[in-house]
Amino acid sequence: MGELNGKAALITGASRGIGRAVALRLASEGAAIYLAADGTESELKESEEACRKAGAPDAVWGVHDLSRTEEAEAMVAAAHEKMGRVDILVNNAGIRARKAFGEFSHEDFDRLVAVNLRTPFFASQAVVPIMRAQGGGHIVHMASQLGIVASRYGAIYSLTKAGLIQLTRSMALELGGDGISVNAVCPGPISTEGFLAGRNPGELEQRARDVPIGRFGTVEEVAAMVAFLVSKDAAYILGHALVMDGGYVIH
Repeated sequence: MGELNGKAALITGASRGIGRAVALRLASEGAAIYLAADGTESELKESEEACRKAGAPDAVWGVHDLSRTEEAEAMVAAAHEKMGRVDILVNNAGIRARKAFGEFSHEDFDRLVAVNLRTPFFASQAVVPIMRAQGGGHIVHMASQLGIVASRYGAIYSLTKAGLIQLTRSMALELGGDGISVNAVCPGPISTEGFLAGRNPGELEQRARDVPIGRFGTVEEVAAMVAFLVSKDAAYILGHALVMDGGYVIH
């Protein structure tokens, strides 16, 4: 019997990278999985099959453009309809725009805020009545070390992740009494396609040297942290933004 046997999890941005790793880890713990992502049907189908092989009693997926108003609520409703319950919401989907400050467009701002901040806000609001009716649940926001420290060429991204950390605290304060735990994970540099894309070898080498542990993190390590936060062992952890960055923010 897995730690999450009988539970159902909704993971956004679940077709690749951290989201897919989280889905596989929760599936291995016995959770039913709803995989949500934007326009990647073949990847979602592959991830669905991988979740079933990992141990999920059920795995389904849906294509959702999370930059659209009200799509967050539609996604939660679809997951609830297909799985019958939602015990875990992992707000993982996120996008970046790497530009110097002064070069961002209105469209850049609106899209990043929509996906990185508005969607977690309204997906969480939509899932709370479901969790209350079930007697509790877990919400995990995927924030970032860049919501805590500054970095060049990422002003909007950092803004949204800092907002997500504060949202975590506000939600935890209000929902803890309902048996709904809310926490955030703040990864540092993780070896994903999105992180590696557009960076030359020299830049990657320098970034790795900036990490005290001397390497980038893995998606499996992030997934393990999420699995811990939704486990019984983390029952007394509430409202935290847990940084996992190989020690980057300590210097």
